[in-house]
Amino acid sequence: MSTEQRPFSLDPVTFEVIKNAFSTTVDLMAEQILRTCHSFVIYARAFSSAVCDRHGNTVMQGSQDIAVHVGTLHFTAKAVLDAFPDDIHPGDVFAINDPYLGGTHFNDVRIVRPIFHEGEIIALAQSNGHWADVGGSVPGSFDVTAQEHFGEGLRIPPVRIWSQGRYLADVARLILSNSRAPEDTEGDLKAQAEATGVCEREILRLVGKYGVDTVLTAMDEVQDYVERLTRQRVAELPDGVWETEDYLDFDPNRGEGLVPVKVKLEIRGDQLHYDLSGSHPAVGTFLNCSFGSAFSGVVAGTKTFFPDVPLNSGFYRAVEIDLGPEGSVVNAPWPIAVTGFCSGPYEKIMNAIFELWSEIMPERAMACSFNLEYLLVGGRDRRRPDDAFFMWYDWMVGGWGGRNGKDGSNATAPVFGVGLAVQPLEGQERLSPVLTTGHAIVTDSGGPGRSRGGCGVEKGGTLTECDRTVMSYCCDRARSVTWGINGGLPSIPHGVWLNKGREDQAFLGAVFSNVAVKSGDTFTRPSAGGGGFGDPLERDAGLVCEDVIDGYVSVQRARKDYGVVVHETDPVLNLHAVDVAETERERERIRSERLAWLEADAEDVARRYRAGELDVMDLVRQFGVIVDWGTGELFPRTTETFRAMLRRRAAAHWAPAPTAVAG
Repeated sequence: MSTEQRPFSLDPVTFEVIKNAFSTTVDLMAEQILRTCHSFVIYARAFSSAVCDRHGNTVMQGSQDIAVHVGTLHFTAKAVLDAFPDDIHPGDVFAINDPYLGGTHFNDVRIVRPIFHEGEIIALAQSNGHWADVGGSVPGSFDVTAQEHFGEGLRIPPVRIWSQGRYLADVARLILSNSRAPEDTEGDLKAQAEATGVCEREILRLVGKYGVDTVLTAMDEVQDYVERLTRQRVAELPDGVWETEDYLDFDPNRGEGLVPVKVKLEIRGDQLHYDLSGSHPAVGTFLNCSFGSAFSGVVAGTKTFFPDVPLNSGFYRAVEIDLGPEGSVVNAPWPIAVTGFCSGPYEKIMNAIFELWSEIMPERAMACSFNLEYLLVGGRDRRRPDDAFFMWYDWMVGGWGGRNGKDGSNATAPVFGVGLAVQPLEGQERLSPVLTTGHAIVTDSGGPGRSRGGCGVEKGGTLTECDRTVMSYCCDRARSVTWGINGGLPSIPHGVWLNKGREDQAFLGAVFSNVAVKSGDTFTRPSAGGGGFGDPLERDAGLVCEDVIDGYVSVQRARKDYGVVVHETDPVLNLHAVDVAETERERERIRSERLAWLEADAEDVARRYRAGELDVMDLVRQFGVIVDWGTGELFPRTTETFRAMLRRRAAAHWAPAPTAVAG
């Protein structure tokens, strides 16, 4: 028998049984919410759950939870304990949504239930759900123009909703009356509270079986186990420093020009240290992160490269994070608006971290993925006799970045939360006067590369019987287009078109609020694909041909982006073939010309776009020129930064063009 001293006190069998019981408990909470929630948003899995120890540290999270929620749940558990230090009793349940206390944004409302045994708190159960509306100036509570939180919706500090088992209906009414959908909101509130009750039941069942001391020890040792495992993995990696940056599209207070989110990673022994202090000041819109969501972005980005390591507060101990002084786009204090953090700095932090870890772990390398986006349409539903409020709250899947040796995933949930489900179109049409007119994969949306980025999708709709209706869109990357790495090329811009193809068509962009719309208006928007990995001219021509057959790449862009000349040989059977000789010549031509494309006069390129000589993908992938995609107006500062990014992430990795030899 081994005499090696064990770093924990529970025997291995008991430890594993209780650890897995914690995991099952949180998943049971999720099942409870799915079966009792009222809103379509939460039914599509916009929620997360956790068991926290008596100090508020996360012990276990759900297996399909939203990544951004999980990294913040310990902050809000501790906020409740701090707010009521000597005033928490059995049967109490609390609500909190305050992003300035470690939450994410005001729509994410957390319900926290302290769990007691013999008069002492032994754990906390927490359920976080995205409420479809918490007030504010626009339906859905996503006001892009908000610069302070007062226009974003109701801010809920830690507040008691149940007192010793008694529902405080007056307090609940105060919260619910600020929502445009109070009935759904109250249903979700009670569903989340009941989920925390499920957690309480299961934790007390474990206490009854194993004893309170064993369960408390297990909570500590599950965290210690994750910390040891994380540190062991980090210690196996080389020490060093890596830096990169990603961008938001612009700061309205400063005019056009990309907004940097800077991330530096240092590995020292078994400790990770991140420094985001060089990031841009907070922007004049709601695309800012408070400290909790920025912390979560770092954790989620890092955890992606350690998929087999469980996630709890033990993981956090191995990760030091310096967000820099308050007031930046990644560390916005009260009262700076932060509701759009998810489409703003959060996923920029994650994708920047993906790039850093792609250098450290090249076998797991992955290019940039599409940006999370929300389209909200709200107003009055004329189909209802009471002319009731409606909210059509929609998000789409998109493409993930190309990987080392493998194409990116098509039509996948955002890195923000892989467990997020697509809402059923039929259900949306039943609940709102919005008819879906199309929902399909977008050809050519995957960033070209040796490994192609995954494809995005496009969704269109028509407004039917509605009054006093407005549209808002929370996204980004209409200008900081999803990028490739190691020679790979970008995807396509995000953005909403209103009445496309009609005389009154308008490109509304990737960030807007409160745009008036009416019955008969149509809209459409794509989600981007992922960026490409590796030089697209090195992609196997046969794979490009297969992509053409599958509809992922068009014949035209196969030639432009990959230098592969594909001919259709049988339109009935969808058969295609590669012209090998012409492909070789085309690839040689592109190699000899593509560096010069990045030096072409940007204004002339924009003029050619306005004249219809060049398309969006030509500008983004060949010339690195960014314009207003509706009017064709050149964004010179944005173009300068975007071109520098393309030179660093793409051109620097291309093989030199062949040099002609004199005869």
